[in-house]
Amino acid sequence: MTGDQDIIILGIESSCDETSASICRNGEVLSNIIATQSIHTAYGGVVPELASRAHMQNIVPVVDDAIRNAGITLQDVDAIAFTQAPGLIGALLVGAGFAKSLAISLHIPVIGVHHMQAHVLSNLIEKPVPEFPFLCLTVSGGHTQIVLCRSPLDLEILGETIDDAAGEAFDKSAKLLGLPYPGGPLIDKYAATGNPEKFQFAEPQIEGLNFSFSGLKTSVLYFLQKEVKQNPDFIQQNLHDLCASVQHTIIKILLKKLKKASLETGIRAICLAGGVSANKGLRSALQEMAIKYHWQVHIPSFEFCTDNAAMIALTGYHYFLNGKFSSLRTSASARATW
Repeated sequence: MTGDQDIIILGIESSCDETSASICRNGEVLSNIIATQSIHTAYGGVVPELASRAHMQNIVPVVDDAIRNAGITLQDVDAIAFTQAPGLIGALLVGAGFAKSLAISLHIPVIGVHHMQAHVLSNLIEKPVPEFPFLCLTVSGGHTQIVLCRSPLDLEILGETIDDAAGEAFDKSAKLLGLPYPGGPLIDKYAATGNPEKFQFAEPQIEGLNFSFSGLKTSVLYFLQKEVKQNPDFIQQNLHDLCASVQHTIIKILLKKLKKASLETGIRAICLAGGVSANKGLRSALQEMAIKYHWQVHIPSFEFCTDNAAMIALTGYHYFLNGKFSSLRTSASARATW
């Protein structure tokens, strides 16, 4: 360790198509470097093999930049945290293999981190941090969950999607509208000038706190097929209203369940996390609900909503404090639960 009190964690994130490295000292993020992969745009989605190759090209310079920007050296690092699961297995293996190899050379421990737990704890990166316990609506391309967070290492999933995630609903709807990948941010952009009440789409009714978005996707598909058959230019003529209506429906489904969770638990400290939490429409709607229901809402900055290593490093820091380390035999997993 670098001193009597300093604990410095190097975090590595490589679960999908972004290579990221971050340095966290005593719970404070000193650097957060992210290398994105634009090559997937031409294919309409992330190509796993191309993602793995890009991670191998990016990981050394990204880690080097994170170390340099934090003003430390590799010898100052006390442990290396890496995304163990879930994600694209080839992409995860690049990050895990690099982290373990570097840890062996530095004679320091490794900490395998679950990607979704790290998303929840991204709310602890910036001050003021939310008070425990809090509820976190975690929304990304592959996951949609409501998580009860009692402490950094005491998390419970209260509800999750039984089929498609909210991020998939955005991207698949965008594809049906003819928008390029990634389509979710474009729906958010066009929705800003559209009428959210113009078109009505299905809202699957699922008991409890679980979600379902496959019915919405099917509803959008059948609606567009019917309208385009009558008017080939329908989508182009109504693009902004369509985006606004799709986004409004997704957000309505998300916040309806979040409201139910708050009422059932009595918790009014509400957080947002995951890539879809960068959606301006969702952030705005949540702020409106906070006023209406007297919630204390915390939303991370855009930098910490999408996949990033800062959340991995911070989660690793809390594991370090509790003496929870991983074996060098720990392997990456595409679908591990937590």
